[in-house]
Amino acid sequence: MQKTEDQQPIYSEGYKKYVLLVLTGVYIFNFIDRQILVILQESIKEELSLSDTQLGLLTGFAFALFYVILGLPIARLADNSNRKKIIAVSLTVWSIMTVLSGRAANFVQLLLARIGVGIGEAGASPPAHSMISDYFPVEKRATALATYSAGIYIGILLGYLFGGWLDEFFGWRAALMLVGVPGVLYAVFFYLTVKEPPRGYSEKIKTQSADYSILEVFQLLMSRKAFVFLAFAAGLNAFNAYGIGNFLPSLLRRIHNMESGEIGTWLALGSGGGGIIGVWLGGYLADRLGVRDKRWYLWIPAISLLLSIPLLAIMLFSTNKYGVVVTNIVVKALWATYLGPIIAMAHGMVGLRMRALASAVLFLFLNLIGLGLGPLFIGMASDYLEPTYGIHSIRWSMCIGFIVAAASSFLYWRGSVYLERDLARAPK
Repeated sequence: MQKTEDQQPIYSEGYKKYVLLVLTGVYIFNFIDRQILVILQESIKEELSLSDTQLGLLTGFAFALFYVILGLPIARLADNSNRKKIIAVSLTVWSIMTVLSGRAANFVQLLLARIGVGIGEAGASPPAHSMISDYFPVEKRATALATYSAGIYIGILLGYLFGGWLDEFFGWRAALMLVGVPGVLYAVFFYLTVKEPPRGYSEKIKTQSADYSILEVFQLLMSRKAFVFLAFAAGLNAFNAYGIGNFLPSLLRRIHNMESGEIGTWLALGSGGGGIIGVWLGGYLADRLGVRDKRWYLWIPAISLLLSIPLLAIMLFSTNKYGVVVTNIVVKALWATYLGPIIAMAHGMVGLRMRALASAVLFLFLNLIGLGLGPLFIGMASDYLEPTYGIHSIRWSMCIGFIVAAASSFLYWRGSVYLERDLARAPK
């Protein structure tokens, strides 16, 4: 790293890519610790005698509620203070709480530990998004944010793969404790090797300290029709990804009689591998096509969701387990295209010192609707349908996904109508 005459640093392209790689590593740990409970939930259900509704609370609503509530003040802090310190502390907290999850003796203790994971993870993505937008210029931003977002699916891949086999051989408690400890070590590595970039570095603009409130940024975003439509569209997009994704291991175990190790391996390839391809491809295509027309940033996820609907039907009703897991690869790839484009567009509608908070507001919708309501709704519907459909209730509860995908696609399209106008109105 060099410095210019006015003491502004000059980061090499190699160092920018290194920072993006290390931040992606943080996100990988984020989703290993968040989603590993999904592959372990059938074993947890048996030992702690839980219902599907309780599983939905553990893997969704309880986590999401604290995640989004604390995400707003933490993002406000990140817009005006050292972002890498916030990320390092957050990673340490959620890793310790993951270890404590493995010590839970009952539902309440496990619920409290998962709330602790949510509190820790609230400090990860908004400051990371803000740092990435300062390192990478607008024409490369969706690709960079999509690369970071690929950490979701790499984390899911590793969580499913290791979680499934650790559960089968050592039990769910050992699995949680073993994946939590490395995160603490990575937090130290991250803090020592990553530099905090100046605000507005990629735009070559100097900014003053932020003097706005959370409410002011929220009101600004709510006044942009493009943001409102894309935020609700993203929430519904995530409703399917979390709701159906979190209960897919249960479907494979209950209906197709697969063991946790085999389920973890197949879902690592499907939910993880398919997601990695989809999220990166979505960001890349948006940056390429968006040069000519910014509406492609929302058209790409809209088209992807429509294409996923017939494939979802095959996935849910296939009588062959391999039909389920192979189709899942394509479905998850299509559902993952939205992340890079929508984060880039949200950042494009706000000022330089509003980016972390813009991410937090976007994630409020995405996680409350998607992570909060998705697993909870699927779990409650499965419990309600169980007396009629038995073990197949989990399959029928997931059919809401057809309507949700169509509604999300429509909202992305509506948002695209206002996108270019709202981007032009962004504060300087």
